[in-house]
Amino acid sequence: MPPQSPLPPRHGLSAAWVRTPDREPAPVWPTMGAWLSHRLAPRVDVVGLLLAERFVYDDLRPVREDDPYRPYTFVWFHRDLRDEPEVPGGLPVLHRDERLVVVDKPAFLSAIPRGDHVVQSVVVRLRDELGLPELSTLHRLDRVTSGVLMLATERRWRAPYQQLFERGAVRKTYRALAPWRADLELPVIVRNHITKERGAWRAEVVPGAPVNAETHVDLESTDGDLGTYRLSPRTGRTHQLRLHLYGLGIPIVDDPLYPVVREVSIDDFSRPLQLLASDLAFTDPVDGTERSFVSERTLPL
Repeated sequence: MPPQSPLPPRHGLSAAWVRTPDREPAPVWPTMGAWLSHRLAPRVDVVGLLLAERFVYDDLRPVREDDPYRPYTFVWFHRDLRDEPEVPGGLPVLHRDERLVVVDKPAFLSAIPRGDHVVQSVVVRLRDELGLPELSTLHRLDRVTSGVLMLATERRWRAPYQQLFERGAVRKTYRALAPWRADLELPVIVRNHITKERGAWRAEVVPGAPVNAETHVDLESTDGDLGTYRLSPRTGRTHQLRLHLYGLGIPIVDDPLYPVVREVSIDDFSRPLQLLASDLAFTDPVDGTERSFVSERTLPL
């Protein structure tokens, strides 16, 4: 683990760090600047950050390009962020107490900072707005999915609540807008094996493999050729609900991946996925109270 950062958070985001190797029998980098270029370029403008004195050591001294290379040395910096357009839809706080923050996430807002979505993420925005530097998510919610997302206010509260999700002790209900099929007998429980390779956009069903994904699907209402479906997942595989409805022949409206991959700009917010994490309920592991949180959003989004 690194020592405490000498740089304060920026936009609610902690400084990044890198460390030179601790065992180098014959270092091939004569200077710290050469090592930083080897380690970070081309993802980071190393030359620009060195000139602006934005790389620093533990004692806040700026790293110079011609500083002699030193093994086992931490270097800290803040990455340059792209100019991210604000995601529409607001970020209402449904609940806040000593241990938990629960929000009603809009579609297109990433839950955690990742890739091109850093400032426009729930964690970064709320760390800054609520003054909670240790705020972190307790479960996954896809960037394109809307609805209830629960976060821990401090690191010390993460373990007991994360264990609830790991044990399947959280009752989750979703609602989705999808085509209505008169020939589809509902309710139905979809059970299969889902896998998603690292770096792949889409998940896949593996026929004959042991079941690792289960969803209860029921129809709540119809409107023309569309239906509103109530989804109760028993597991939490990546893209599980989207893939299960697709497998039933009723892909969720405006899904950019199923049944086909649509080329969509990362800043195009015009067609939100019609999938809503509507309800979250559990017995609190700290005080034993019954907790229930409900989204204020409705379909269609």
